Amino acid sequence: MNYKKNKRNWISKSAIAVLIFTILFGNSACNKINDVSSTRLATEETNWKTLEDAKANLMSIYGLLRSATVADNGHWIMGDLRMGDFTITNRSDLKAVVKGQLNASYPVINRITNWRRFYAGINAASLFIERAGKILELDQRYTKLNYDVDVAQARMLRAFAYFYMVRIWGDVPLLTSSHDGDFIKLPRTSKEKVLAFATEELLSAAKVVPFRYGGTDPIMPGLYYGEGWPSWNGNIFTRLSAYIILAHIAAWQGNYVDAANYAKFVLDNQSTQYYVDGANPLDYINMDGLTENNNSMSPFAYKRATVMVGFPFESGNGLSTANGHIEQLTLAAPFIPKTKPEMYVPKDSIIKIFTDPKDLRFSIDPATKLYRTNYFYDFQSELPIFNKIKVIYTANTSGNFTMFSSSLVFSRMEEITLLRAEALAALGDKDGAFSALNKACDLRGITFTSENTPDLIKAIFEERRRELMGEGWRWYDMVRYNRLKKSEKTFIVKNGKQLTFREFEHEGGIYWPVSQDVINANTMIIQNPYWQ
Repeated sequence: MNYKKNKRNWISKSAIAVLIFTILFGNSACNKINDVSSTRLATEETNWKTLEDAKANLMSIYGLLRSATVADNGHWIMGDLRMGDFTITNRSDLKAVVKGQLNASYPVINRITNWRRFYAGINAASLFIERAGKILELDQRYTKLNYDVDVAQARMLRAFAYFYMVRIWGDVPLLTSSHDGDFIKLPRTSKEKVLAFATEELLSAAKVVPFRYGGTDPIMPGLYYGEGWPSWNGNIFTRLSAYIILAHIAAWQGNYVDAANYAKFVLDNQSTQYYVDGANPLDYINMDGLTENNNSMSPFAYKRATVMVGFPFESGNGLSTANGHIEQLTLAAPFIPKTKPEMYVPKDSIIKIFTDPKDLRFSIDPATKLYRTNYFYDFQSELPIFNKIKVIYTANTSGNFTMFSSSLVFSRMEEITLLRAEALAALGDKDGAFSALNKACDLRGITFTSENTPDLIKAIFEERRRELMGEGWRWYDMVRYNRLKKSEKTFIVKNGKQLTFREFEHEGGIYWPVSQDVINANTMIIQNPYWQ
């Protein structure tokens, strides 16, 4: 596929694009904008009159949430570092995260613990839900179906943002209407109520959004904003996206019946997704496709149908950035002009994690007698480079400045299949769990049987650890695993006191502290008990 043909300026309002850039890259400037209003530009009456306004305002929600998740590499710092597999070379702030010192005084930690960036996206979504109807009245080109689908996407995005925040902070303020100017000061809402709201929103939206945009989908046939499916796949949330998020919410709540059913809906309907409309149905990815982008299959490379939930940084749309990509932390020479990576997986850990000699992600190739390089480059060196994800935008790279175009991938076929395996195992359906587990790793060279797998749940989470390494899942998987295992062993030691996982979670230790900037701005916000 020629991705140069997809060069488009999605967010036609240049002011909104500048705002998104500022949120992603700004430091004090970012906080200043958020303190005033993150979506003031979108509240002007002139922005709610035409079809083009609808597209620009909808895409701004995607842009704001893309920025919220990846700013300061927060997605990976929060998901992969805490008790994770990566070791830090020289950054003291990242070392603090690895050690669980999440309230340490570092600018990066303070910024990523400030949830205001998520509320910018939530406010933009609420604003769209409230005001898009004006465009329906004023522009005949904006059809009722187009309007319904757009509003459903805004509801999905808002629900996703709330779920994403609940995993990080637990209880968060629940705002369901827009605000202009000052941030509405509310206390934290219970995580149960927030997730119930998100679930309801997703279920409603899932009835409206199509499986595909701009193609032959019977729910919404024809072009979408004048463009076909190749322009939209991997870029915006589909019906399957809604059910993936629903499955994860249910699994996070320990509701594995719903998690299994939602995941099954996704897998039963995977054929509705195509790389190109009407051709090349979406399927599982082999190793060369996953890590080398063979046949344009990789979910990390620009945008792909394989990004079932996520946010792309399509270089053709001008979205390549230096910040907000795991490569910024993991790559070094010969991939980029850096002498050593900021973080790496130690050799001892690699050997303990990848135990099967047939594993194509890491093992010794019997033909060459050399270590495979799909995940790790130069394994025998002091600092093996984690090169599973390496989407470098060479056109704008010069000197020590490197631009990346890799997508933030929240879920893909392998991930949602492993989640279904987890759910079925939790429900006692061993045959179904084994089937899903082996389907997910069939192209990785390994097979699980009841004979070689004494602990099925452990095996599933170990496979998630291998397959999803570097994708921001490790900490959240550890939480779900320990909930399922209900172990009474010491999980962590705090101030000399040994805590089991249950005690650790009860004190709020699984969550991050809330930034002091948030608490100073809103005295109704109470810090998580573990961090008080």
